[in-house]
Amino acid sequence: MNKEKIIEVKSLSKKFDSFTAVDNISFEVEKGSVFAFLGPNGAGKTTTIRMLTTLLKPTKGSIKVNGFDPVSEKNNVRNSFGIVFQDPSLDNELTAYENLVFHSVLYHVPKEMRKERIDSMIKFVGLFDRKDDYIKTFSGGMKRRLEIARGLIHHPKILFLDEPTLGLDPQTRNHVWNYIKELNKKERMTVFFTTHYMEEAEKMADRIAIIDHGKIVKIGTGKELKKETKTDSLEMAFLKLTGHEIRDDESTTKKERMRITGKMWGTR
Repeated sequence: MNKEKIIEVKSLSKKFDSFTAVDNISFEVEKGSVFAFLGPNGAGKTTTIRMLTTLLKPTKGSIKVNGFDPVSEKNNVRNSFGIVFQDPSLDNELTAYENLVFHSVLYHVPKEMRKERIDSMIKFVGLFDRKDDYIKTFSGGMKRRLEIARGLIHHPKILFLDEPTLGLDPQTRNHVWNYIKELNKKERMTVFFTTHYMEEAEKMADRIAIIDHGKIVKIGTGKELKKETKTDSLEMAFLKLTGHEIRDDESTTKKERMRITGKMWGTR
């Protein structure tokens, strides 16, 4: 039986001047699944997510997200997903509560449901006592928790998470993933995430794609990847497929990163 695909990527590439960040990749994500996208720093993970979420236009290739094209049908795609960016994207001059109100209005959460939904999410991430405090007074971990609440507030069909639990303690990380898995099962919310925590990927993902130097190296379950590389852990399988050298971060300029991080909210 063919399972419904909610993300379809075919022959996708992205170049920045002479540098190829993503090089002719193809993959599919099944509706209601949890899909991990792993790779060393600079491998092309974040660039791929930015193309999937309408922030970057591909150099070539095609994408379908919930049946829509991120290039020609931006608003339909944006209405389909929530996202937790790798880079901070909260408004520091607003309170935690105001950030969530702004996002719920942006994503058309019905007015009669907003307060209940916001209160529920801000309690979930343990920030209810700080809901009226400005974001500029928050620690990095607190901001991350609020970004996760923001990404979930409209119960999206797809949740994109770019290193979502970076900087979170193990208790909070476990709490967040339990909630995401609950939504995944209850609402068939598809989860697409990147992480450097191999244990997290192995535990949470139904399928895993490994990208390196802009190319998809291997796709499979954690068990399949370990079997193919004849290793005992996903971390060892990952190292065997991508090598041991230390990598630089994604090779986009600081100016470009700032521009595309803010683009989504300014062009909706």
